[in-house]
Amino acid sequence: MDKLPLSVIILTHNEEDNIKACIESALFADEILVLNNDSKDRTVEIAQSLGATVIERDLNNDFSAQRNFGIQKARHDWIFMLDADERITEELAHDIKICVEVNKDICYQVSRENHFMQGKVLHGVLRPDNVERLFKKEGSFYEGIIHERLHSPYPKHKLKGRLIHFPYKTWEVQLEKSNRYSTLLAKKYHDQGKSCGFASIFFKPLWAFIKMYFIHGGFLDGKLGFIFCAEHYFYTMEKYLKLYSLNKYEGRI
Repeated sequence: MDKLPLSVIILTHNEEDNIKACIESALFADEILVLNNDSKDRTVEIAQSLGATVIERDLNNDFSAQRNFGIQKARHDWIFMLDADERITEELAHDIKICVEVNKDICYQVSRENHFMQGKVLHGVLRPDNVERLFKKEGSFYEGIIHERLHSPYPKHKLKGRLIHFPYKTWEVQLEKSNRYSTLLAKKYHDQGKSCGFASIFFKPLWAFIKMYFIHGGFLDGKLGFIFCAEHYFYTMEKYLKLYSLNKYEGRI
């Protein structure tokens, strides 16, 4: 069976627990390009055993630059950007095949369903989100060091098929990622000249919790929903506390 003229790009760093299932969900694509950031585990070995092309490249805390490098290296006009902790469902694979074959100038969004150890999360912080993942190479690029966004010259359309996302294997991984991301965002805000007083440290986390728990329905996910919203409160506080420190103490956190 002929493979689809599509390049699937995956960013990795120590993803041996995820990479096999991730690549296997995308084997309908002609090219699977793995951009590896100094993995110390079996990520590269597993990816290569499944036929993926692996390129070693330092991330340097710039996800957009890494993704843009992958876009430049991709062989095909159509690209699907896939994270190592995501899986393409059969329904989504079917949608992707149709879109590539029809070949319209459209940037496609996908609904992403988030799962944690205790099951899927439907509300609050990890409620399903729409992400732009299937697009044409020409004119497309990412911007933003963290929480990067795709810029495409084409109109957007949402596919019916879903991505399954396993963002955190354990609470330890979740908290470590929150710490790393809050530092990156604080530095980004500092570089942009954003101010931060004590009121921001107090009120912004409170509003973040209210928004996620009540407005976005985190309470509907029971104990797990409360825990994620509470963690989001502390993540927001950490982010603005670090920004406050950067501004007040000459770039030190």
